[in-house]
Amino acid sequence: MMPLSSRVSPQDSNVKAKTYRVIQEHTSEYPEPITFTKGAPLSVGQRHEGLEGWDDWFFCETPGQKGGWVPAQIIEIINGATGRARDDYTARELNAQLGDLLLGTRTLNGWVWCENPNSSESGWVPLANLKEAHP
Repeated sequence: MMPLSSRVSPQDSNVKAKTYRVIQEHTSEYPEPITFTKGAPLSVGQRHEGLEGWDDWFFCETPGQKGGWVPAQIIEIINGATGRARDDYTARELNAQLGDLLLGTRTLNGWVWCENPNSSESGWVPLANLKEAHP
């Protein structure tokens, strides 16, 4: 069986990775991110509202975990506030320091799934905190 972290990595194998430089530090405020596999039941709550431009994120819950933010593209609404996961997903955020170079593989709703090649850690980073770096 594959480790959970490999199954829920939201990378898109058809997309070429982009290199980003961190222009604003990011520290996760969620030490226990929601993580689930395709088909997991979801209770869909409030839509994120704010000035950040992070549209289409919904606060969801799944049995046995704390709730967390999930992009609309991952949610299949069954009826009302009941849904299921269209794909494997983790809301894990990557702590990023000013000047870090990261590899981004997927952009969703103002966030980029990144890997830090120096630490092999991965997670979501706000796009506004990054600038595409050209080699």
